Amino acid sequence: MRPPRLPAFLVNVLAAVSYVISVVVIVLGLPVLALLVAVTLPFDATRRIPGLFLRRLGSTPTYVFPFWQVRIEGSQPASGAYVCTSNHQSFLDIFAMSRQRREMKWIAKEEVFKIPLFGLYFRLSGDIPVNRGDRESGGAALTRARWYLDHGMPVMIFPEGTRSRDGKMGAFKPGAFRLAIEAQVPVLPVAVTGSAYGMPKGSPWIRPTLVLVRVLEPIETKGMTGGDVVKLMGETRARIAAAEAELSAERAALGWESRS
Repeated sequence: MRPPRLPAFLVNVLAAVSYVISVVVIVLGLPVLALLVAVTLPFDATRRIPGLFLRRLGSTPTYVFPFWQVRIEGSQPASGAYVCTSNHQSFLDIFAMSRQRREMKWIAKEEVFKIPLFGLYFRLSGDIPVNRGDRESGGAALTRARWYLDHGMPVMIFPEGTRSRDGKMGAFKPGAFRLAIEAQVPVLPVAVTGSAYGMPKGSPWIRPTLVLVRVLEPIETKGMTGGDVVKLMGETRARIAAAEAELSAERAALGWESRS
């Protein structure tokens, strides 16, 4: 898992080839996803099957680019609903976490749902758009998320609200934790590091990186009330920060970039 020692031009060529392969796979997968929705909707109201198909497609870039190494430690709860929360370094977080076994419905900014083709994928799979800064949109997104939780479907939220520009974790917003307490479901913290180097925010190019993902123990919310939101948010952030620091140190020991 040490960094590759190859000329930059060769890395760029392989990155370009990986882009092409990923786009072809995604384009070819659209009619399959549409067919899955049509066939399964009568008995799959939460769109679990189409969602799982989309996540497998979404993880494609982590397999076709040979210099993205992804390691996932821990696993999701085998059953039941929960609110998954993770730090957010880059789009590569999404590709890497799509390797996980269980389906989760993702809450993402509305702009993502407006991207041609990709937005259609997210809507067909039942993911949840939210217009950041619009209180009504935020309320509608949480209402829909609550419906999924009530029907046993986990929900994924990045509580920072946006990707980090420098890989360092920002402040958390309370929505995910209020949702978990209202639904009385656990919060599942996940720590990610290394993705900021592989797909930097604001850059169209991908770079070699080792992405480490650690799924932590769930935090139960049974008996918690609205007054516990801040405490729950703080505990979750502290656990993710501690795990991310450990993972970052592991990367550095293997010769990968460390945080500035």
